Amino acid sequence: MVDYRFNDSVSIEVQDAQIMGDLAVPQEAKGLVIFSHGSGSSRLSPRNRFVAEHLQRSGFATLLLDLLTQQEDQRRENRFDVPLLTTRLIAAVNWLQQNELTGDLRYGFFGASTGAASALGAAAALGGDIIDAVVSRGGRPDLAGDILPDVQAPTLLIVGGLDEQVLALNIQAQEQLQCIKDLELVPDATHLFEEPGALEMAAQLATDWFRKYLGPGKQHPLRQDQP
Repeated sequence: MVDYRFNDSVSIEVQDAQIMGDLAVPQEAKGLVIFSHGSGSSRLSPRNRFVAEHLQRSGFATLLLDLLTQQEDQRRENRFDVPLLTTRLIAAVNWLQQNELTGDLRYGFFGASTGAASALGAAAALGGDIIDAVVSRGGRPDLAGDILPDVQAPTLLIVGGLDEQVLALNIQAQEQLQCIKDLELVPDATHLFEEPGALEMAAQLATDWFRKYLGPGKQHPLRQDQP
């Protein structure tokens, strides 16, 4: 059982709105992973909560965020407004830096589906001094566009082996990333990782990546050595 310093909902002020998040901070947390959900999802997503709980058991703090207010989420176009979502994610990091529970932790992003684009956009904007690792699960990193070469944080792309269209987009995005990077396939998994054991494997891959690059005292080069 995880022993928490804090485990509750929080309200974060972002420009002209208040967004909600669920913040869990285990005792002696190794780092903090901020979740950016896909379109039509929320901080209550059972898949992302499963991954978050897996990370918490491994000693990581987590913040599951609704980057849109309930009113904003009623407009479908807002769910695909990557610049807006990226700005909100950056504001959340600024809030975490000023919070006494989380200000001294190292930060990483976990982006699912379209949320991967805002996670990568925020990582590029904040730089490698603030964001130490990024993981995308079934993500659409291609939606981040021209900022992909600017991402400095080591980035892991996790894709279902049967999610062929998204896999092709991830391969293209991987080629544009200039940071330390890897692409992991979850065999026989489709886009939502609903197959038996698929989400467990994705959660373990993410946890291993954050252990490698987000743990205390971890150092990494900004670029991956080329063969």
